[in-house]
Amino acid sequence: MNKNAESRARRLFAGVNSSLSRTDPEFVEIISNFSQDETANANILTEKERMLCILAALLGCQGMGEFQNMLHAALNIGVDPVAIKETIYQATAYLGIGRTCDFLIAANGIMEQHGVRLPLAPQASTNEETRFERGLAKQVELFGPDMAKRQTDGPALRRNINRWLADNCFGDYYTRKGLSLAQRELITFCFLMAQGGCEPQLIAHAKGNINMGNEEQFLIKIIMHCLPYIGYPRSLNAVECVHKAMES
Repeated sequence: MNKNAESRARRLFAGVNSSLSRTDPEFVEIISNFSQDETANANILTEKERMLCILAALLGCQGMGEFQNMLHAALNIGVDPVAIKETIYQATAYLGIGRTCDFLIAANGIMEQHGVRLPLAPQASTNEETRFERGLAKQVELFGPDMAKRQTDGPALRRNINRWLADNCFGDYYTRKGLSLAQRELITFCFLMAQGGCEPQLIAHAKGNINMGNEEQFLIKIIMHCLPYIGYPRSLNAVECVHKAMES
């Protein structure tokens, strides 16, 4: 392992126990040099940006083992537990309860190991009366006024789903505190990128990111930092989706 990767890994993964260094030292050297030096230093992000995007990508690709390692790393360098919890909560809208519940349970155990007192402070800012209206307002802010028309002009068979997108996906999650709207749209981009098979939604959320100031160059940086964790095919698909978002 080169010196840069070794120094960074020592700082990030203090307290993480892994048998791979003993059983597969060459593999560990390859992935450490690539993920903790070559890509980590290619395009500098803040540690919070990098960690939240990687955690979101690992949720998207269901990488439980590495998610736990990176969660230790995120807490070791001081990423706010509220931001981490909000990332997991919001993933449920895009991945489903079946794919996030185990990650939330694992995260709780790791947070308690790090001395984080649970439950964290409440972050909700809506209630049953306001979640639809405020969720729809977030959709309009991200994607434009046509989002409001979908509630009245969309196909009858989709009206329940369209309403749930407003009151649940956006009203229950995007209105919460702990992450900015731009940060929430960025982690959604990572969920979709890593999940794969969601290219139409990924293009739409690339546009949403661009509307929030997460411009093309920044999104490409995010893809580069997530690439070691999700592989080349989904990363290249994401690059193409960003280009299509810019062209449309």
